[in-house]
Amino acid sequence: MRRNPIFVSLMLLAACSQGSERIYAVEEFVADAELLTHTISECRDNPGELRNTPNCRNAEAADGKLRLQNMRKALGG
Repeated sequence: MRRNPIFVSLMLLAACSQGSERIYAVEEFVADAELLTHTISECRDNPGELRNTPNCRNAEAADGKLRLQNMRKALGG
């Protein structure tokens, strides 16, 4: 009998907890410039909390990759 109220309260706590943020891959950031710009902006506005999150690291990697691609195109390569 006691298990039922405990189970219900645990289910309510689980339902109210904040869901995890979707983690985007580097390729997804490269393909979606708007998402990349938005994420980098958020990461740079709050580096103390967000700097080492997977999305910020992937966005920075995608930004670096795009910069290298643009430099290669500019140099004719």
